[in-house]
Amino acid sequence: MTLTKGILVKFAFIIDPIERLDPGHDTSVALMEAAQALGHEVWITQAKQLSVANGKAFAPLEQVHLTPVELVEGRWSAADPWFKLGDRALLPLESMDAVFMRTDPPVTVPYLYATYLLDYIDPAKTLVVNTPAGIRAANEKMYALQFTDAIPETIVSQDKQVIRQFVDRKGVAVLKPLGGKAGEGILILESGDRNINSLVEISTYQGLVPVMVQTYLPEAKDGDKRIILLNGAPIGAVNRIPTGNEFRGNMAVGGRVAQTTITDREHDICAQLAPTLQRDGLMFVGIDIIGGYLTEVNVTSPTGIREIDRLHNVRLGQHVIEWVARTPQSKVEKTLA
Repeated sequence: MTLTKGILVKFAFIIDPIERLDPGHDTSVALMEAAQALGHEVWITQAKQLSVANGKAFAPLEQVHLTPVELVEGRWSAADPWFKLGDRALLPLESMDAVFMRTDPPVTVPYLYATYLLDYIDPAKTLVVNTPAGIRAANEKMYALQFTDAIPETIVSQDKQVIRQFVDRKGVAVLKPLGGKAGEGILILESGDRNINSLVEISTYQGLVPVMVQTYLPEAKDGDKRIILLNGAPIGAVNRIPTGNEFRGNMAVGGRVAQTTITDREHDICAQLAPTLQRDGLMFVGIDIIGGYLTEVNVTSPTGIREIDRLHNVRLGQHVIEWVARTPQSKVEKTLA
């Protein structure tokens, strides 16, 4: 979409400290760059700075100007410094047209409280991506369980005996902490392993915390595909392939990224998810698929745009920002004074 001259959309991004972000990797930076390139205002704040007063959510917001990354010999190259901050102002978040909640997981108690504060943004005035209620409803492991035709055989339990029976029946399985991120804490459990009791005890904190245990998918060695969905529709994908002795393909643990396509089976999975994602206000989502099976639904700060853009010569960030600018809550009819 080519925006009409004079139309301004104000975007606020709730992010981790900007100086900690990697401009060549972080999707948040790609989205902010896209908004700036399309002529919009870009403001930033942090979840720990949110407050509510007089029934409205407030935050100290700083306008940011970004020097966009450039593709140099197949890699993103960033200027130093790559961002410049303007003056800070305490503003109601509904003075923004769209707010992206992009704080990285895990979803801790402070993270949860931040979503309650974001409930005090008037949804008729400002679009929040993703909605606070949607983030609360969608544990990134558990959310996938409702799509029974899409997921591998899975149990969730803190009971060591239940977990052992599942592993013994399958021969090999994958254990995942429900609150983990970036592959942290994921284990392969094999029937007959003398360490299995200890591994389960450690992962469940002695039976106090449930974990997810899934059928091991041998196709994992060929890659863990990340598909980006916008309002339920797939807009791009990247394959993350384990390297060395690592069985996890996550980029955070050294997974290699490669070009990929979205298969018919994967399009079908996206179609299964779309109505539920739309119902729950989960507009910008990253799903993980291994061997034709859905393994995770990422709703907090899904990443992958930089890698997809680099490998496929696209600009998904602009696609996302243009979609947001077209929504009613974004007040795109507001013109510059």
